[in-house]
Amino acid sequence: MSKTLIILNPHAAGGRAGKLWTQVEPILWDKLGELVIAVTQHPEEVAAHLDKAYASGLTRVISIGGDGTNHALVNALAELNEAHPDGQPMIYGTLPIGTGRDWARSRGIPFEIQRAAEWIAQAQPRPTDIGLLQTENLHEHFLNIASAGVGGDVDARVNRVANRRPWTFLKATVSTILSYTPEKMRVELDGETWYDGKSWLVAIANGTTFGHGMEIAPRALTDDGLFDVVLVEAVSRLELLSALRLVYSGKHLAHPAVHYRQAKDVKISSDHGRLSIDLDGEYTQGEHLHFSMRPGLLHLLT
Repeated sequence: MSKTLIILNPHAAGGRAGKLWTQVEPILWDKLGELVIAVTQHPEEVAAHLDKAYASGLTRVISIGGDGTNHALVNALAELNEAHPDGQPMIYGTLPIGTGRDWARSRGIPFEIQRAAEWIAQAQPRPTDIGLLQTENLHEHFLNIASAGVGGDVDARVNRVANRRPWTFLKATVSTILSYTPEKMRVELDGETWYDGKSWLVAIANGTTFGHGMEIAPRALTDDGLFDVVLVEAVSRLELLSALRLVYSGKHLAHPAVHYRQAKDVKISSDHGRLSIDLDGEYTQGEHLHFSMRPGLLHLLT
């Protein structure tokens, strides 16, 4: 049985990751065999651990950390697999911790950590699409969902909360809607103009769910080579808040202010400054955004 690299950030989720690790470590040793444990304090340390492990012959990595650790790992894996197109790909799995856990929610990974460890020990690798965002100063991959508009400001608000609760995301969403002003955006899908006007949000989805259970793209598949693009027009705050509940069941796609299409390539630009961006729960900004699909680049335990 081959060795497995564990990327562990014990301080993630307010220290919860370190406590959970003591529960799952015996299970993973029993189910997966020998483990190589790399403890990280910062997401930027992930790539070096991954390169060293791959050079020594390890081809399976499991992450136990927060959004920052997982985002860094997805990017490092994408670069590693691209750099070795003829070699054995590095296989990736993640154990859900923290408050959001939307990727786990959409993939059927149990939330109870011991059951999740047993689940991942039985999971098999499957080629999985990921997205690439390029801006004037950014080159970042994402696994689940990216968005331009209000979602980035929600991220910034959530990330300022030290002790997050299940309602943190909803509270941050409502608070942001009450203060955010929709931006004028020009959206191109596969080279054709799709929308030009003010919008609350444009979501570029590989997965289905973000924001602690919001099914923003209920039809999205992670192996079809396409983004599901969901745009919300600049309706009034009252109308948006009254329709917010629909997104938890995916019924918002029928709302007249919501537009939906699929595409491999998405460009979003603004003539009025930098747009707020949500990138798998990470906050960033950009003025000219280019999202491109990378089919099957990640080999995910599922």
